[in-house]
Amino acid sequence: MDGLYTLANDVVLEQVLALLNSIEANAGRRADGSPYPVIICPYDDRLDRLRATIADRPHVQLWDDPDSIAHWDRFAATVWDNTPNYRERLKLAPGQHHRMGTHRRFVSLDGPFDRFIYLDADTLVLQPLAPLFAALDTADWVVYDFQHKDPTHIYTVDAPELAQVFGADRVAQEIFCSGMYGGRRGLFPEARLAELLAQLRSGEAGLLYPSAPDQSLLNYMVMRSNLRITNLALSWPKEQVTGNSVTSPHFVERSGQVFDRDRPLIYLHYIGLSSALFDRLCGGENLDIPYRDTFLHYRYLHCSHQRPSLTGRPRSLNPAPTLWQWLRRKVKRLFA
Repeated sequence: MDGLYTLANDVVLEQVLALLNSIEANAGRRADGSPYPVIICPYDDRLDRLRATIADRPHVQLWDDPDSIAHWDRFAATVWDNTPNYRERLKLAPGQHHRMGTHRRFVSLDGPFDRFIYLDADTLVLQPLAPLFAALDTADWVVYDFQHKDPTHIYTVDAPELAQVFGADRVAQEIFCSGMYGGRRGLFPEARLAELLAQLRSGEAGLLYPSAPDQSLLNYMVMRSNLRITNLALSWPKEQVTGNSVTSPHFVERSGQVFDRDRPLIYLHYIGLSSALFDRLCGGENLDIPYRDTFLHYRYLHCSHQRPSLTGRPRSLNPAPTLWQWLRRKVKRLFA
């Protein structure tokens, strides 16, 4: 059975609604003609609004297996407790962990779906997902991004052990963003997890990049297990590949779709934008969020009458400083 996962709580409700609507509109259907079921992994316990919102969506459910959640919480905590200088680097109090809720996406690794696609809540599905599932016919793990261009947000790149453990070629080809990935159930049985923990405890935990904890750890788990990884951004013909991040300024929006030089994006990731910005946008504040018309199209797909009317000039997310702010900064630099 094929299915989809995401990670959410009440804080990202506006984005989750847009994602679910985009899945309904564009993801396509399974081989038996039924919609893709969606499981929401809980980031934390702030779930009341989310639970109420999905109550009338029969193909969406909130993952409510406390044993599974506790299992992955313990696994992640054990890893980071064995990472050198972890709390010192992140200025954490004893016993504290950084963004632990993000690791709950690991529920996708042992959930009910035989094949799955995970998508961050700040993502929109814009084309059928069948090509991603098809890639799992010959690969254990499928991704579609350009994270391989920046390994610094995956591993501690100046660690001499990195090249010894993985090799420069693998680092350049196999690393990925944890915002979208696909895999198959059973890739990480308990015996494999125990081996990974032993390898991390032996000193390899120093390779991890703790500021992006789930992303770094998931990359390590996949690569250290020697899974067959396919990155469609590298394996597909160049004329077929598109970008997928809102950090790309050249995309074109047309009627609920986004194009990269006339090639339609399979998904669009609003990476790096705070959920608070989407709350303000949906509250009627005219913010210049990249590709906001596409987001609003899907957020209000079934309630277009509730879509906010945005008037006037859009407010920049990075406005130029006022004269008073400029003077204060200048004085501060002079006397620093």
